[in-house]
Amino acid sequence: MIGEQGENIGVLPREKALALARPDDGVDLIEISPNAKPPVVRLMNYDKFRYEEDKREKKERLAQKGAGIKHVQITARAAQNDLMVKVRQVEKFFADGHPVEVNLRLRGREKANRAWAMEKLNEFLKLLPVEYRKLTEPKFSGNGPGIQIAKK
Repeated sequence: MIGEQGENIGVLPREKALALARPDDGVDLIEISPNAKPPVVRLMNYDKFRYEEDKREKKERLAQKGAGIKHVQITARAAQNDLMVKVRQVEKFFADGHPVEVNLRLRGREKANRAWAMEKLNEFLKLLPVEYRKLTEPKFSGNGPGIQIAKK
C-alpha cells in the first residue's frame, strides 16, 4: 500500500486498507497494479488519478503520431519560386524530424516520358540544401514518380 504523499505503508489486510480510505475527504483507495503479488493500492483522490491517467495516455498518443511520413507534391512544369516554397516545406518537415515523400505529379502525355520526369524529380532534390538519405529508390506510381527521403 502507498500513502497519500507517496510513502510506502506496507502490506495490509484488505479491511485495514479500506478503513484508511476517507471518501468524504476525497481520499479513495485506488488499485494501481492488480497483477502484482500482493496487489498495489494507493490512497489518493480518484479524480486526480483519472486526470493523470488521461494526461499520460494523451502524451503517449501524441508520441506515436509524431513519426508519420509527410507528403510534398510538385508538378513537372512548376516555376522556380513554387519549387522553392516546396523546398522550405521539406526543410520544415526535416526540422520536426519527419521523413518526407516527394511526389512529382504528371498530367496527360507527360506520363509517357519517364526519363524526363525522373530528371525533373532529381532537379528538385538538388535544390534541397539539407543533406538527406533515400529511404526508397524513385518509383513510378499512378500520377508519376515518387521518392521517400529523410534527414541524415
